[in-house]
Amino acid sequence: METSTSITIHVPRELRVECDGARELSLSASSVRAALAELERLHPTLYRNICDETGAVRRHLNLFVNSAHVRERQGLETVLVSGDTLFILPAVSGG
Repeated sequence: METSTSITIHVPRELRVECDGARELSLSASSVRAALAELERLHPTLYRNICDETGAVRRHLNLFVNSAHVRERQGLETVLVSGDTLFILPAVSGG
């Protein structure tokens, strides 16, 4: 039996319009992939701004669990524990 894992998703200013202006969302998910699936169910427009049609995270966004980039962990399979925060951060570029 899977236990409930309560996490927080920090939504960047640019995407808050897609979730009624919420700065943070609370949901239950056991992995980053499960959190994205729950976002797709609860906030489909927000999800489509984060993931492309294949389910991959869009190139101009970075996902962090607490302070670690998911690329440095297990990608979308990164396990989440209660109290974790998933940060969605737009990539910064300049010239």
